[in-house]
Amino acid sequence: MSQQVLSQKEIDALLHAMDSGELDTEEIEEETNTTKIKSYDFRRPVRLSKEYLSTITMVFEDYAKLVSNLLSTQLRKPVEAKIAAIEQVSFDEFVHSVPSFTLMGVFESRPLKGLQIIEINPQFSLQMIELLCGFNDISSEAALKKKSSFTDIEMSLLEDILNQLLRSFKVAWQDIKDIDVSLVDTETKPQLLQTMSPNEPVVLLTLALTIENQRTFINMCIPYLFFEDILDKLSFKNWFHSGKEVDASERGQLASNLDKVPVDIEVILGESQMDVSDFLGMEVGDIIQMDDKTTKPLTMYVESKPYFKVKPGRTENRLAVEILTFTGGESDDE
Repeated sequence: MSQQVLSQKEIDALLHAMDSGELDTEEIEEETNTTKIKSYDFRRPVRLSKEYLSTITMVFEDYAKLVSNLLSTQLRKPVEAKIAAIEQVSFDEFVHSVPSFTLMGVFESRPLKGLQIIEINPQFSLQMIELLCGFNDISSEAALKKKSSFTDIEMSLLEDILNQLLRSFKVAWQDIKDIDVSLVDTETKPQLLQTMSPNEPVVLLTLALTIENQRTFINMCIPYLFFEDILDKLSFKNWFHSGKEVDASERGQLASNLDKVPVDIEVILGESQMDVSDFLGMEVGDIIQMDDKTTKPLTMYVESKPYFKVKPGRTENRLAVEILTFTGGESDDE
């Protein structure tokens, strides 16, 4: 259930209305306890669950960052791209939501099925052309009113931008599926698109772009067929946990590699404080009193972390220690 966050001003106004009697608390409680009903169109069922959409959102968040970096570099102006919405709609609803004159690139992502569409509104298309041609003024509303098509030179520039956006689309999906993305066709009139049936379910991604305090959008229409062969990889469980058991040979190889890693090991017998004069006056045979008893186990430090309790001794005329217990790398005072 979606929740609306109220500002402090709205909260104060609400409390004042309740105190003055303008707002009936019993009526609010009755509305709260009423079962919320959401309409559902069985002719256009929702195909992707929330779990799948969460993964898709993560992928497109990476794509938004790639688009932001790409356009900022190409247009030589800072461009910020963020996800505005991800919805499941029909193809017919998508077609009717875009302008009658716009830039649309039809592309495919092999080996995945279906054709995908990226749509850039004509105003932002003209702004990109002006910036690519060296103009600094990106206010193209007046020129847009007279526009009903793009020239060949303009289309050449825009197709180059589309191809770069599609390369970023490939990079965004590479952790889930290695795809070969290619531009199939370009179109400026959405009514002429015949890539899928009107009732075909699609995922509509809307990216909000901000350039010089101007806000614009890029839409991407991806049919459900695109996701059919990768639904198992869209699950968090399968994406982050492959379920593959560790092979015995791999475990042995890992242990062998770890044996070669050098680590610093030290055992502290104890600590003592003395005056400088006493230290300077020390002779052979003098005894230094430590702060711990000789019968108490010592601590072995691995990379400055206390990992073992040990007992001092000798082996083959060398100082050595015997490991008694494992402490887990945490000191007594933690």
